[in-house]
This record gives sequence, structure tokens and C-alpha cells, in this order.
Amino acid sequence: MKAATAKFLEYLSSVRNSSPHTICNYGKDLEQFERFLTPPGTSTPAVGLIDHHMIREYLAHLHDTGLEKSSIARKLAALRSFFKYCIREGMLKENPARLVPTPKLPKRIPSILSAEEMSGFLDQLAGTRLPPRRMRTSKTAPATRPSGNSVIKLEDSLLLRRDRAILELLYAAGLRVSELTGLNLVDIELKNRVVRVIGKGRKERIVPYGEKAGQALALYWPQREKLLRENHHQPGGTHPEAVFLNYNGRRLTQRSVGRIVKKYVRLVNINWDLHPHSLRHAFATHLLADGADLRAIQELLGHQSLSTTQKYTHASMRQLMEIYDKSHPHA
Repeated sequence: MKAATAKFLEYLSSVRNSSPHTICNYGKDLEQFERFLTPPGTSTPAVGLIDHHMIREYLAHLHDTGLEKSSIARKLAALRSFFKYCIREGMLKENPARLVPTPKLPKRIPSILSAEEMSGFLDQLAGTRLPPRRMRTSKTAPATRPSGNSVIKLEDSLLLRRDRAILELLYAAGLRVSELTGLNLVDIELKNRVVRVIGKGRKERIVPYGEKAGQALALYWPQREKLLRENHHQPGGTHPEAVFLNYNGRRLTQRSVGRIVKKYVRLVNINWDLHPHSLRHAFATHLLADGADLRAIQELLGHQSLSTTQKYTHASMRQLMEIYDKSHPHA
């Protein structure tokens, strides 16, 4: 199975153009399945000897460990893709994972801010003045910090323009975080305000963005050049091709974007449960609420299936019902 797994991962990279993140996760899932099939003192069974009973036992084991149903479903999807590849390569005649049902997942409608709340959030960010960090008076004395959730490091305040550009672009173009962090300068056409996005499966699409995102980017460019100038001597160099940079002038990571979103949510409204993908949800739901065609939204989001986009119709309806309940005198 190890050899088959290695060939499968190479296939994902060279033929399917899957992202490194996807390939890494598939590799971990298959490795975990292989470990389950190989108790101490035994050898891994050949691919042709794996049947659906083994897969069922594996899923039951995952359930007993307390793993979420969504994670179990993802691992089953990885197995299905792997065995489908094995059939294509002539290693198997049937896919044993197809006989195993996917765990039933609760239908979750994403929690989305209204257009007014989202605009208010971004407008507050535009006017934010972050307090600098208080300096230590001695090597042993603790630093005096401002109270509440407004504790922001001095370096963070210097990158406020970058952070605002990130949040504006996430909402204006509905980008996935991986798409945002993967942006290069050549991908942005400033005059026409469009970005060339490389989405899942290395599929390319063109997405427009609005005037406010354009203004935020214009304010960020001088800060970006400053980061490159100050870090040109760093070991390993900088990433001058990347749009969004960290303190060291290198490409910003997806995890850093998550921290940035959480930081400003705490400053504006600590009760909001927002993450980077929330801005993508808001992008789609607000377009739909304003009459945009579902197919057009599908293209803008880069969804392969229309059914994936249709979940935003439920979110839009939920927002409508909430407005009705608050506004109708007899609701």
C-alpha cells in the first residue's frame, strides 16, 4: 500500500494539480488508515485484499476516538479517491470505499453579518488607531499594558494598512484564504480592479473588486515597499513577488490571516464569531440578497458545483427571516 499511496500522491500533484495542503492531508489520512491496518507484528495487507469491512471498522475506530463526523467524512473521501485511482491503474476492479456510507452531517448554515454590519466593521477598521505597546522600564519589571482587548503590539499598528487591505479584499472578491495568500503582484490589475485567482485544482478565474478595496490596496503599497527595504538582508531573502507580506518581508501565511481577522474582531465586537472564510460567506450572501444570479456567484467563488453555491440561498433566507421577526409588528 505504501507504493500505491506514493503514486497516488504524485498523481494528485502532477495530474490533478491539487494544492500542497490537499496532498498533505490525503497523505496523512492514508498513512493513518495504513497504521490501523497494521497492528504491531503484522504487515500491511495488499491493496487488493482491503474490503469494505476493514474500512467500516476503521471508521468505527475513528468514531470511538471522538473524532467529529465531518473529519471522518473527509477521511472516507480520501479513501474513495485513493481506491478510485487504484482502479484506474488496474490495481483493483471495485472500489471498496464506495460500499461504505458517508456519516450524516448536520446541515450548517454559516453565520453571516448583515451588509450593514460588515460595512460598519470595515469602516471602523479604516479609522482604527491602535495603541502602541508600552515599553518595559527595566529588565525585570513587567510591561504596563492597556486594559481590555485593545492590547496591540507596536509592529501591528505599523501594519494596519496591510491588514485593512486584506480584510477589504477578502470581502470585496470573496477569496479563499489560500487564494489571498497566494496572490502575486502580476495577478492584480489595478486599473480595471480585477484579480487573477488560482483556486482549487489550480483552476484560474478573474474576479473584480470594489473601490474601497482598491483604496485600501493603494494605501498598503508604500508599507509593502518599506517591509521589503527593511528586510532585504534577512537570511533567505524576501518575497518581492507576493502581494501580502509578513514582518520579515516574506509571503503571509494562511494562519497569520486567521489571527489578523480575530484581532480586529476583538477590537470591534468581541461577541462576533468571525474567521477569514466568514468574509467569503458574506460576499456571496450579500450579492445574492441584492439580486445577483446564482450562476454568476458560482463563477465568482470558483465553485465546481452549483449545489455548493446554493447553501447561500439558505443563509440569505435566514437573514430575511431575522429582519422580518425584528421589524414586523405582529411577528
